[in-house]
Amino acid sequence: MLPLPARLALRAAFVAPLLALLPAATAGTPPAQPPSFIIVGARVADGTGAPLVAASVRVRGDVIAEVGRLTPRPGETVIDGAGMVLAPGFIDTHNHSTSGLEFEPAAVTQVSQGITTVAVGQDGSSPWPVGEYLGRLRAKPPAVNAVVFAGHATIRREVVGYDYKRAARPDEVARMAALVSQAMDEGAFGLSSGLEYEVGSYSATDEVVTMARAAGAKGGMYISHIRDEADRSMEAIREAIEIGERGRLPVQITHIKLGTVGVWGKADEVVAMVEAARRRGVDVTADAYPYLAWQAGPRVLIPNKQYTDSASVRRGLDDIGGAKNVQITRWGAHPEFVGKRLDEAARALGVSDIAAFIRFQADEETGMIGHTMTEGDLRTFLRQPWVMVSSDGGIANNHPRGAGTYPRVLGRYVRELGWLTLPEAIRKMTAQPAARLGLRDRGVVKAGMKADLVLFDPATVIDHATFEQPRALSTGIGRVWVNGALVWTGSAVTDARPGRVLTRG
Repeated sequence: MLPLPARLALRAAFVAPLLALLPAATAGTPPAQPPSFIIVGARVADGTGAPLVAASVRVRGDVIAEVGRLTPRPGETVIDGAGMVLAPGFIDTHNHSTSGLEFEPAAVTQVSQGITTVAVGQDGSSPWPVGEYLGRLRAKPPAVNAVVFAGHATIRREVVGYDYKRAARPDEVARMAALVSQAMDEGAFGLSSGLEYEVGSYSATDEVVTMARAAGAKGGMYISHIRDEADRSMEAIREAIEIGERGRLPVQITHIKLGTVGVWGKADEVVAMVEAARRRGVDVTADAYPYLAWQAGPRVLIPNKQYTDSASVRRGLDDIGGAKNVQITRWGAHPEFVGKRLDEAARALGVSDIAAFIRFQADEETGMIGHTMTEGDLRTFLRQPWVMVSSDGGIANNHPRGAGTYPRVLGRYVRELGWLTLPEAIRKMTAQPAARLGLRDRGVVKAGMKADLVLFDPATVIDHATFEQPRALSTGIGRVWVNGALVWTGSAVTDARPGRVLTRG
């Protein structure tokens, strides 16, 4: 071997020509900055609930670089925000774009209403394995950021298969908990459940507690479509609180509502129950969407699962005020009834409402909207400081919440009815859900935060989606940026697909 001095001389002779090919650098010169743009003239709703302030915001790359009294720099792109409000991008904690992010990555109904981050895998149904799904999103990013939850029902089916109409055995529950841990390691934010739906409805509370505890041990939360949103709502809310308390993790009652005649007007009782739990240390919150109707399959109307029993069907229909409150969104055998009410379909078929429902629920391709909520209850829920806004919608959704949720809150419930102040509504859409999900770099307009931003006109923003035309786009959302890239121009999506798979913390 050559002596050390000779080896060093040989290495220098080899490396020097390569270094000569590199661009010269001046000592102390900072690295080149990414391009920037500045938004001027807008009032800033920073997401915290603080009053709006006049300020300019500079974005450099994917980050908010500066907020304050700023002067545009030579060559810098200037966005005129006069008359507009600049807010953090809206974060939807309950979204059903799981597959939509892959087949329609532009996410037009989402970005056009100001959504920049969606949490999918809801109601107990999630992609599986979680890691493979997130890998596909990383390889082909959509326009919005994505957060995923592991679905209780999805995992239950993985373990018990089609034999799910029973309580799970202890060994099966242990396997389910292990799969929750696996999903958390792969990037899930927690466990979601849909205990009102077919697979989840057969689970015991202890089963869900064990699975929730596995999510909590990894820093996750539990978000639940509770076991009943109708006559047994109070019992179901108590169960959700119990799962969070025993599972030792944060719990969110998602799309909180009171959906049958027997519980209308009892929102104050729900509020009292939740606040009592919060006082004793249970970390419980909720989210709500701004509509008086929900969307699901028809069988949720029959809690005893006797779907062809006339007496059971009659009770189910009476509980929601009759067949006139059932709007058909999908019926494979009768597409001509889509958009119609069930009582209309019954008359067209020449049968009773009960007989029409029995035919409807038996079809494998069915969906419905239940017009079964009251404005007073919605107002009570939306005004609670621990209730945030969510859509329960998504790409290609057949409920107007899929395209109109956030502009509807801003236009109807802030501007027209005054249920919320604008800063408080923005907080419920941005900083509050960001904190709930543990997204420390989003949800607030502040230097150093990621540049997910919405520029909108508070005087005109409004939804146009209806139950008959559920995908009509809103107006008044001027521009939307995700990670500093423009994805909505006020009238159309762009080609940018800057969305990222987000991670906890």
